[in-house]
Amino acid sequence: MYLVVDAGLSASQLVLIGTAQSAVVFVAEVPAGIVSDLRSRRVSLVIAHVATGTGMVATGFVTAFPLPAATQALCGLGWAFASGADVAWITDELDDPVGVPRVLAARARWDLVGAAAGIVGFGASAAISELRIGIITSGLTMIALATVVVRFPERPTRFAAEHGRSRRASYDTLRRAVRAAALDREVRTVAIAWMLVNGSADAYGRLVETRLIELGFSDSDRPILWFTALGLALLGISTVVVHVLERRMDDERMARRTIVAASLVGVVGLIAFASATDVRVALAGVVLTTGCARPGTVVRTMTEIWVNRRTASDVRATTHSLLSLAEQTGEVALGATLAALASRSSTWAFAGSAALLLLAAALVWSTARGPRPSGGG
Repeated sequence: MYLVVDAGLSASQLVLIGTAQSAVVFVAEVPAGIVSDLRSRRVSLVIAHVATGTGMVATGFVTAFPLPAATQALCGLGWAFASGADVAWITDELDDPVGVPRVLAARARWDLVGAAAGIVGFGASAAISELRIGIITSGLTMIALATVVVRFPERPTRFAAEHGRSRRASYDTLRRAVRAAALDREVRTVAIAWMLVNGSADAYGRLVETRLIELGFSDSDRPILWFTALGLALLGISTVVVHVLERRMDDERMARRTIVAASLVGVVGLIAFASATDVRVALAGVVLTTGCARPGTVVRTMTEIWVNRRTASDVRATTHSLLSLAEQTGEVALGATLAALASRSSTWAFAGSAALLLLAAALVWSTARGPRPSGGG
């Protein structure tokens, strides 16, 4: 809202900002994972909080394009450093194959609770004062969290202790992570499926608001209130689903079944959403699609847990960065392709999204015939 209302950016400029963010994340993702594996997961998380918070604060002080693109790109750099570092850190510190999946599920649940609280809290701050105050306040809060993260305990990994921070060690870490992901059939298949899911979700996310408005949703002079209420409701539903699954995440079989089920439910949701002539049917489709498309918390959590269980400690953060790279690839390549279809017909775009989800479900289900888990982590 700030970029549109206060900065007055055009649609093309908003697209360029998103492109700049994606480009930074894509380029920085793997190097950030290597830093996390070789140097410190705690250092990576501190950099992530400071970079993201600084980008948010700076955004609140600029309006003239391309400065907002630069500040949002800084946020993208922070996201790259955060990706995988938190999962690798908690996995190594707990060293508990049973407890870690439950902690990761609890983290996902509290992510949703925090997102809802942030929407209400910082939104109220912006409403009372102005939009830039809400952005600056949230950015300063993010930077303040870095002072908490820096106190986290951390045991240096054996690989980091032996190899230090040399360029050769960085190359070796990347080579080992790529080799491990390529040779492990389940990790490779899950990464491809995650790419397909995100390609589908990106196209759906581009069209959902427009489609709902066409059907009469938020038919008032304050549509932001309706969409905020919808966003909070979806966060609440995802929170309940993750909480139900939280104590049933002990092995890859559960992850496999959950990802397949969520993807198939998402296919039904997309079909309902695309074919709806009544806004209530469309909203039901949105609810069903939420589990696998944006915010996609259920599928994301299960994917992280599955890959995490099959990854060795010395390349864990880098492997999660490769998984995030697959996510970015799906959003950029497949999402752009479906967006091109949407320019001709939204029906074709939704059909393509459903087909990608169906293919992702088939790929994940095919791992049931593969070798049993190797316990690499």
